[in-house]
Amino acid sequence: MRLFISKDSKYLTDGSSYPGWMKSSLSTHNGSCVEVCGLAEETIRVRDSKDPRGAVLSFTLAEWDAFIGGVHLGEFDRKRRGR
Repeated sequence: MRLFISKDSKYLTDGSSYPGWMKSSLSTHNGSCVEVCGLAEETIRVRDSKDPRGAVLSFTLAEWDAFIGGVHLGEFDRKRRGR
């Protein structure tokens, strides 16, 4: 997976510019994805790519690392019905 910088969505909720929003190369073309920002900083930000001026979630590095660790361990995998 690679991350790409988004050209059309670079605003915080107050409309100010914040460079470096990225989304995964695996994101779908139907707009159902999130963007992240600040991977090299103290705070990781996440937002809905369909609403670049909407809410932004902020995470500490420890919180982000715990989330990514859970993803790698399959903790958030969708469960199939009937199993």
